[in-house]
Amino acid sequence: MSTRLTVNAEGALFDPQTTTMTSFLLKEQKKHRHATGELTQLLTSIQTAVKAISTAVRKAGITHLYGMAGTENVQGEAVKKLDVLSNELCINLIKSSFTACLLVSEENEEVIIIPEHTSGKYIVCFDPLDGSSNIDCLASIGTIFGIWKKEDQCQVDSNLALKKGREMVCAGYALYGSATVMVLSLGQGSGVHTFTLDPEIGEFLLTDAHMKIPEKGNIYSINEGYTYLWDPAVTEYIAKKKDPKFGKPYGARYVGSMVADVHRTLKYGGIFLYPATKQSPRGKLRVLYECFPMAFIMEEAGGMATTGHMPVLDIIPANIHDRSPIALGSRKDVEEFVEIVQKHKQC
Repeated sequence: MSTRLTVNAEGALFDPQTTTMTSFLLKEQKKHRHATGELTQLLTSIQTAVKAISTAVRKAGITHLYGMAGTENVQGEAVKKLDVLSNELCINLIKSSFTACLLVSEENEEVIIIPEHTSGKYIVCFDPLDGSSNIDCLASIGTIFGIWKKEDQCQVDSNLALKKGREMVCAGYALYGSATVMVLSLGQGSGVHTFTLDPEIGEFLLTDAHMKIPEKGNIYSINEGYTYLWDPAVTEYIAKKKDPKFGKPYGARYVGSMVADVHRTLKYGGIFLYPATKQSPRGKLRVLYECFPMAFIMEEAGGMATTGHMPVLDIIPANIHDRSPIALGSRKDVEEFVEIVQKHKQC
């Protein structure tokens, strides 16, 4: 990236050769001869939603958006005011792009079918505000989304969203932390790219192109408060990561927001786990709008994502809010986890 800086009209420094997300998407669109521009238009609308959510997150304390909304979502989880606002922003901005035919949100019990006269060819599944239990304490939170393409003449109903993760055409997430970033992959070997929001110009700028996760890390990320509920394979794996007999012990890092924990894993390597437990034998994280997008990004970055028994992207969800255990991260770390799971399966 160029380091030549220019002073704009407001006296702020910027690099005129920096790639914005919009220009990046237009360049990618040019590579596909028969592209219609709909995916670019859809991602631009998602980008706008993320900017609006970022502003709301930054001003939540001032505008009284902290605290509970007084309702529960379909998952039985308490809904916070920022959850409601983020969901409305995602739904309304995607609808207004005229590019989607079906929406699945963590906050809505049923799919949202967009009327044919304003619809497009894409299916969008999203978690509008991941990690919302961290809102009031100012820890990092995020937005996750996955995009599929509807086949021609295919009927638009709730079953249309029940596709494998490998059928996705795009996935991404936004992280609202010390800065607001969007991490995006268009699949098919196009790589994983990070864009950072520059609040002075209101644009996402490409700051980390073609991200690759280290082949092996030295950090594990799991909620150890559930140790008593783990199955023996998970217990053995985490014990091994702590035991100096097997090399330098791993460090433990856990935020409790999937976006924050996965982003750190992507940057530094290691493994993120949210396994099945005795209380949640099917896992806790939702397949369509949490597991699939993160697994898609992780594989594009050279990592792995597994349930312990199969690749996450090969799951066929039974319903729009289906759940799954997941372990993702550096290839060697995830392979080691799978080996231990398979060993216990054979016992």
